[in-house]
Amino acid sequence: MPRPSGSSSWTPGPSTPRPGALSTFGGRLPEHAKTANQLLGRCAVGCEGTHGVFPKCNLTCSPCYHSADANKVRIDGDHTVDNVARQMDFLRQVRGPRAHAQLIGGEVSLLSAEDHARSLLAMRAVGREPMSMTHGDFDYDYLLDVVLDADGKPRFDKVSFAAHFDSLMRGRRGAVRPHSEAELNPFREKFASMFVDLKRDHGVGSYLAHNMTVTPSNVAEVEQVTRDVLEMPFDMMSFQPAAFIGDDRRWREDFGEVTIDAVWEKIEAGAGQKLPWQATQFGDPRCNRSTVGVRVAGTFAPLLDPEDPKDIAARDRFLEHFGGMIFGGIPKHILAIKVVRAVASHPGDVPPLIGLMSRVVRRAGGIGRVLRAARKKKVSFKTFVIHNFMDAEQVAPAWKLMEEGVVADDPLLRETQERLGSCMYAMSHPEDGRLVPACVQHSVLDPIENVELRRILPLPTVRPGAIVTARPSGLTAVRETGGGAR
Repeated sequence: MPRPSGSSSWTPGPSTPRPGALSTFGGRLPEHAKTANQLLGRCAVGCEGTHGVFPKCNLTCSPCYHSADANKVRIDGDHTVDNVARQMDFLRQVRGPRAHAQLIGGEVSLLSAEDHARSLLAMRAVGREPMSMTHGDFDYDYLLDVVLDADGKPRFDKVSFAAHFDSLMRGRRGAVRPHSEAELNPFREKFASMFVDLKRDHGVGSYLAHNMTVTPSNVAEVEQVTRDVLEMPFDMMSFQPAAFIGDDRRWREDFGEVTIDAVWEKIEAGAGQKLPWQATQFGDPRCNRSTVGVRVAGTFAPLLDPEDPKDIAARDRFLEHFGGMIFGGIPKHILAIKVVRAVASHPGDVPPLIGLMSRVVRRAGGIGRVLRAARKKKVSFKTFVIHNFMDAEQVAPAWKLMEEGVVADDPLLRETQERLGSCMYAMSHPEDGRLVPACVQHSVLDPIENVELRRILPLPTVRPGAIVTARPSGLTAVRETGGGAR
């Protein structure tokens, strides 16, 4: 697949598609992003995230994408739930009835379990598929209190969590200052095992993502992290090369030394094979890279091979005939009827689909190997992702020009505008009717928002020697910080 190239015909500006109009959303992408492999506007509107709902975190990281004021804002459950509901409702209005959305701020487990659950329910109420973003340093009892109601019955059939683990994080219980990524493996395993137990004990499924920030200090360890985490029950492995965003007091290295290509090569080395990604694209390839496939007894078989014309033809058929269909959040019997009707309308799609499935099986080693691995529970779907964020130094002036409708003359700012214009990750501002890319939120808007949040949600005044609880309310026992040992 050829790499997308730039186009001088693009006029930048914030993109706000009409409800349910995938084609409208795709039409507002910059020309360089309108490639044959582009999924935005054809079968997805991209991901969504919350902001300004709980900026506080109880770990310190270098780098940290939160502004210097983030930890000076009180966690308040009602504020969180109200703002999550407003932001998600606006996203539904402008982006349609279904999307994947991240419940993100500081650390989600600082919310009480009840407020965490209320936030997830508010997101689901407007068709969002929520993923809770966490550092993973919480206990099984907290997870149960989020998932189960007061009667011990599941509130959800399935939950999604993304846990961030890397050696740049400080303050994790049992690994306050890790010296290597390998030191964190027991914590990665413990986190993932909680969701295995959740399924066993209560029948609640899960989707788990493993996140890792990459800098010059740990890029050499990405290979081993990939190798290790592949053996754990994570569904996605996501890596983020560090950018100069957020609290500049925690910038310790030259992040520009780590490129998206270098990180992908390390991931491939850990996987023990090439991981082709060019068959599909979300947004700009300078920002995002991903591949999905099935792992069979240690072998990863990608669903699409960009070098196979039959795979690409099958992809194009699917996008043309099924791209606008909604598969999530629909009762299984209704979904089955929709699929049968769609296939009946396009019977010519069946042979290419069967052919694609057979090629995936062949890439996995053949039907015999797949069946043997399945009996040993060694078959699983895996996704590999890189999100490559941009430095605030470029984002701020590029965004200012975009809001003015001006195409930058400076090549670096022009590139930044192109990437912002094709962003796959939106954050909602119902107060002024805007959607903004995540890089803009963190680089430009978070510092301003957190100053205001300090005013409306000030930290409580604490007398010397008093003990402050990390969770102000909820069903689980609080974890104490300050005034006593952890």
